Amino acid sequence: MRIIPVLDLKAGQVVHGIAGRRQEYRPIVSRLTASCHPVDVAKAFLEHFGFAELYLADLDAIEGAPPALPSYAAILSLGVHLWVDAGIRDAAMARPLAVSGVDSVVIGLESVTGPDELARICADLGRQRTVFSLDLKGGQPLGDSSKWNGSEAWSIAVQAIGIGVSRLIVLDLARVGMNSGVGTEELCKSLRSAFPQIEIVAGGGVRNIADLLRLKRLGVRAALVASALHDGRIAPADLIAL
Repeated sequence: MRIIPVLDLKAGQVVHGIAGRRQEYRPIVSRLTASCHPVDVAKAFLEHFGFAELYLADLDAIEGAPPALPSYAAILSLGVHLWVDAGIRDAAMARPLAVSGVDSVVIGLESVTGPDELARICADLGRQRTVFSLDLKGGQPLGDSSKWNGSEAWSIAVQAIGIGVSRLIVLDLARVGMNSGVGTEELCKSLRSAFPQIEIVAGGGVRNIADLLRLKRLGVRAALVASALHDGRIAPADLIAL
């Protein structure tokens, strides 16, 4: 199982996510680095843990600003594989990220205009570069569920997989930064059982190595983590267990 550290980027700084309440996000306080600059935080993750992948949530882009392409390029220059959620709504918005060298373009349920556009993005970028994020808040899907055939999380996930998605993030924003556990274990387990060929990634609320081991036993391939790395609840020595 892989840990993919998260950088929530807002106004050029890495911030601490709190339950999806983006107006409350403030610059991180971390044991790993005194800096909030995205490249410095990325370097700290690499130096302390040796991670090969990083996940960047471009919060300004998710809110409608242009993607922070220079920041992506600077992080990519460190030699990591970069996942980016930049609030992609359609295929035209996804192409600049792909051209910039971003390895995995995250298409969030919160942002994408619907399944038809998700299908176009998959066709343009290919299955290996497209990641669909099943964005939830308190277990309920975000975005315009009227475009999907059924508004439940399971139904939307099944439709995305039917479109051609092979990498699926299950992310409950209400759990982010709350030290309350992931809360999506049963959904992850059911998806893994029904679709063993799909890479399931869990995010939001990972507290410690016990949470990660529980997800691993359910067949989750990777987990998005931020707070537990910054405050030391997950240390480099813990990675041996994974």
